[in-house]
Amino acid sequence: MLVIMNPGNGDQSIPDRDSSRRNNSSDSNKSDDSPSQKSHHANTDWRQFRAMLYKNYQVETTESDAHKQGGTPHVSKPLGPKWAHPLSVPEAGCVLVATEKLDGVRTFERTVVLLLRSGTRHPHEGPFGVVINRTLHKKIKLMKPTNNELASTFADCSLHFGGPLEASMFLLRVGKKSKFSGFEEVIPGLCFGARNSLDEAAELVKRGVLKSQDFKFFVGYVGWQLDQLREEIESDYWYVASCSPNLIFGDSSDSSSESLWKEVLQEMGGHYSELSRKPKQDI
Repeated sequence: MLVIMNPGNGDQSIPDRDSSRRNNSSDSNKSDDSPSQKSHHANTDWRQFRAMLYKNYQVETTESDAHKQGGTPHVSKPLGPKWAHPLSVPEAGCVLVATEKLDGVRTFERTVVLLLRSGTRHPHEGPFGVVINRTLHKKIKLMKPTNNELASTFADCSLHFGGPLEASMFLLRVGKKSKFSGFEEVIPGLCFGARNSLDEAAELVKRGVLKSQDFKFFVGYVGWQLDQLREEIESDYWYVASCSPNLIFGDSSDSSSESLWKEVLQEMGGHYSELSRKPKQDI
């Protein structure tokens, strides 16, 4: 059995401006990497490499079974633009996929939660994240926000239901651009911020570094106490998975809340794919 583990990409505190400047200055003095080496480091996503390892393991297992049964071995294919695979434990940047045990629980049934922090590095802070497949079908300007940047720079951005707990957060897709002060990286190319970093976010749009379409705004979030999430996973309320960035921050025109839920399970393959086709259980 292949056990997929996190090779050390733990939680980090949201950086402040001063510490980021100090770190950037220190790094620039110590770095001896050539431009090509720096480019290689910047473009490397260990999650994608891990997904490739998992895919190869699955192919090898299938080929071994086919050989034993006298069948034709499967031909290995490269990792596609969309991928997902199960994880043994949650980590920052993973997704939690609601199981059929949450069918009938209106807040969480068929949801996909992006875990922003796993709680492993902050003993007094539990895991938290946002639901990423529940659009509210409303633009920010219709909510008549009091914040100037929300009322202007981000007025035409859509709102999403992030969870039942009171706080607003946003995701920003930065791609291969440098890290920005004031935001915390979730996975390579994707960061998150909160209300206190709206000014920095708006400045990036005004300067043309990012577009307003690179942001997703969430009303509310999901949080757990230290051991609560682990207990819910062990009780089969959530599947834990790693998935490609374009699944997490996709531009799908399908606004169905179940669309992403099904897609992630199908990409996970095996019995997960079968579960994606099961009808919802009304409780």
